[in-house]
Amino acid sequence: MRSIVLFLLLAGSLAHAAEFVTGQAARGAVGQIYFTYQESPEEWDENSGSAAYAGGVSGIAYANDTLFVVDSNRVGAVPDDNRVLVYKNFSSSLPGPTDKVEYTRRCPLCVNQADIVLGQPNFVRTDYGTTRVRMRQPTAVATDGQYLVVADTNNNRVMVWESIPTTIGQGCDFVLGQEDTRSAESVVPPTATTLRGPQGVWIQNGMLFVADTMNHRVLIWKEMPKKNGEKADIVIGQPDFTTTSEVNNLLAEDPNTSKYNLLNPVSVTSDGTRMFVSDLGHHRVLIWNEIPHKSYQKADVVIGQEDMESGIENNSSEVCTMLGRSDSDERLYPGLCAATLSFPRYALSDGTRLFIADSGNDRVLVFNTIPTADGQSADVVLGQKEFDENINSDGADDQRRSSSDSLRTPTSLAWDGSNLYVSDPFNRRVLVFTPSDGKIQFGRARNAAGLDSYATGFINIAGDIQAEDDVTVTIKDLGDDTDNDYDDIEHEYEYEVTDSDTIQTVVQKLADRINTRLDGGDPLVIASTNLETDQVMLRAREEGEGGNDVQISVEVSRDSDLTASVSGEKLTGGRDMTFNAAGSLVTILGENLTDQTSGAPDSTRLPYSLSGVQVYADGVLVPLLYVSPTQVNFQLPWELLDRTSVSIYIRAERTDGTVTISNAVAVPIVTGAPGIFTYSTGVEPRPAVALHYSSNATGTISVDGKLKRKDIATVIIQDRKYEYTVTKTSDDEDDITDEEDLHEVRDGLVALINQDPLVEAYAAGVFNRIRLKARVPGPAGEGIRYSAETSKDSQVILTAIGEATCCSNEEGALVTEENPAVPGETVVIYATGLGVLDPESALEGVENGIAYTGTTAHTVQDDVSSMVGGKTANVLFAGLATGMVGVYEIHLGLNSDIPTNMYTQMYIAQDVYVSNWATLPVYNATERDAEPDVE
Repeated sequence: MRSIVLFLLLAGSLAHAAEFVTGQAARGAVGQIYFTYQESPEEWDENSGSAAYAGGVSGIAYANDTLFVVDSNRVGAVPDDNRVLVYKNFSSSLPGPTDKVEYTRRCPLCVNQADIVLGQPNFVRTDYGTTRVRMRQPTAVATDGQYLVVADTNNNRVMVWESIPTTIGQGCDFVLGQEDTRSAESVVPPTATTLRGPQGVWIQNGMLFVADTMNHRVLIWKEMPKKNGEKADIVIGQPDFTTTSEVNNLLAEDPNTSKYNLLNPVSVTSDGTRMFVSDLGHHRVLIWNEIPHKSYQKADVVIGQEDMESGIENNSSEVCTMLGRSDSDERLYPGLCAATLSFPRYALSDGTRLFIADSGNDRVLVFNTIPTADGQSADVVLGQKEFDENINSDGADDQRRSSSDSLRTPTSLAWDGSNLYVSDPFNRRVLVFTPSDGKIQFGRARNAAGLDSYATGFINIAGDIQAEDDVTVTIKDLGDDTDNDYDDIEHEYEYEVTDSDTIQTVVQKLADRINTRLDGGDPLVIASTNLETDQVMLRAREEGEGGNDVQISVEVSRDSDLTASVSGEKLTGGRDMTFNAAGSLVTILGENLTDQTSGAPDSTRLPYSLSGVQVYADGVLVPLLYVSPTQVNFQLPWELLDRTSVSIYIRAERTDGTVTISNAVAVPIVTGAPGIFTYSTGVEPRPAVALHYSSNATGTISVDGKLKRKDIATVIIQDRKYEYTVTKTSDDEDDITDEEDLHEVRDGLVALINQDPLVEAYAAGVFNRIRLKARVPGPAGEGIRYSAETSKDSQVILTAIGEATCCSNEEGALVTEENPAVPGETVVIYATGLGVLDPESALEGVENGIAYTGTTAHTVQDDVSSMVGGKTANVLFAGLATGMVGVYEIHLGLNSDIPTNMYTQMYIAQDVYVSNWATLPVYNATERDAEPDVE
């Protein structure tokens, strides 16, 4: 083992610059075909095993390019397969961190084919037994490259192979804890030769270490044993070999916690100098600064507790930083932090760092140096995005369930010199975390269009003003994030009107007061003004959903004729932009991602390598748009639509010839999560990239309801009627949907209307709508009256959206303040992230990294809705934009009552996924030209 340890330490020192990052994802996985597959055979019984899928894994070990995985556990994860899986020549299955990855399977970085099984006669059997070839709930495995040892927990023994097994079902050479290979006795009181439920094994410097869990002790053999039942030389955690503690309830606090004793230790490891023990029942990890050379030797350092006498789960009041005080002056602490532990199950060092599988908190803690003081805090957390959170991946969030950055009760760890292996039993897999040179923080892989999403709101000021009127704005954070320094903050901003003020100056001065507090402006919001609409615009400082917790209110002095109101009780529109759909354009923001900056030379055919940079999603190369040291833009492959999360990392060939990688980051995948493309300048929300749809005036008629034979649907253009008679009933054909039925009416009316001398008709891209377009461009085509009606008792419903054609402009011209949109007009915006196409056959004509040619009629599968200016906008088309990669075109019919506002706020949405908010300049001529009221 010494030579292997030396190799691992050397490998670690050579890659000393590589670091782990809080919240990073795993780069690879073992036991499933991709990260979120989370499958095992359908029938979990004694004949349901497989070489391809793992069950509830626990112990893991690595040596000589071989990975050993215990496919069984003591935490209740299913299936419990009573076996050890052996993956030989592991580097040929899992490419190294800086290797180029070839597309060999759906997830080239997911290893799901074991070579050897131990504990069973074949890969199918999963029942238990007690012989030299069978096991009963094994939980741990260790190897030094020569010996292999397995903690066969429920057989109360440790199985020893004197050389690495080479055949399926190969039996062990001898056992410890029992007199022979057919015994499984639980002996009380214990002796130097007996074991009770051992759950930890380790080999170091020719010594064998066993965590004898139910005897609450660690046993050490100074030399590797050679025969059945050989006695141990050293006992740790008990004063002698015949003493133990009878403890049945691990949830009860042990009053006798000390630097000498243990309560259900479940792992013991060493880095060649120190010894580390996971003291499960005391919620701590103990460190001996040197490998014990005598029995009952005390520990030197404790992690998870303030001192050696404490043994409390998540002992935050003693080891965490105080958050503040309650109204009753009580000290407040987080539920957990970087220094707390809950049922830690494994501690492992690579010679420099210390890793702890903090199973009760569903995370792995990483200490960049070996702790030397009690209660020390970790530097990095894996499996969670923050130290003070435990977002378990089996909760209601589908995108986190079994994602590449989540863990559920991690139970064991292994290190191969480049990668950290973590057993993840409830997700039935082993995750492979890799340190890196380039850093991507949690949540920094985002929808490329809606890159930033901030909650917004506004304050309306109106009425008549007079000197000494008071206006008071109150801003408060209603959030409950324990890591938010501004929870419960409340600030008031009061302005007293002067003789020289106007409504506009009051608006401006309120905004100025919010932005110029003594300590640099309000900590929750940034204020701007819309003097055209007499509004103070507020934008949350915190990006994303947290900004939605900012409450705003306004009041004016009593008896004042000045009025003030808010857009809503709280800011709205903040969204987590990390959700993406297959086919989306995605931006990664990070540090030291590459040393070059380059854009794709041809935007219609994207490269898979750009200035030496490649990006992998679950090990699959993705098309690239742009690379730089701090930002990389790419398209998510379409074939990833069957997953709820993917693991992405960046490989960079540097100009000096070196190759580096970033840490992996998880990207949640949904069927549709839009982001609107906006201009990069201006305050949030920024102006949308919008075009005028048509040079010809347009109109819209909606077709809804169901079909009933002989119903008559009529569209009237001026005084000309176009009647369509329904020929069938909706339920005539079981495999036809109501929507497809209505195509018959829509398309029939379109054909009839196209005979009209003034307008032409065509089907809208989504829903069942008829679009009308004047045959002549410009103002001459405006004002053509149209309406719709149906026969009595008709089940078909026709609705004319508007009364006359309107709103011609220059097709394709930008919507700007100089050329704004008008009420009732159709505008075109661009987005990404709208996802899967409908019909599915349309996807066959779409290629990764290739501009869409527009040859396939389609829409998006998840319906798109939109609000513009607080009013519903009709979505008339939503589909891929011709000539672009990963970009969608959305046609919006604006409401006819939208008021003038050069900063009209808008968004689009699919199901619960709302885009970033954007603005659109709108001018309502009718509103501006209206005659004033005359008394």
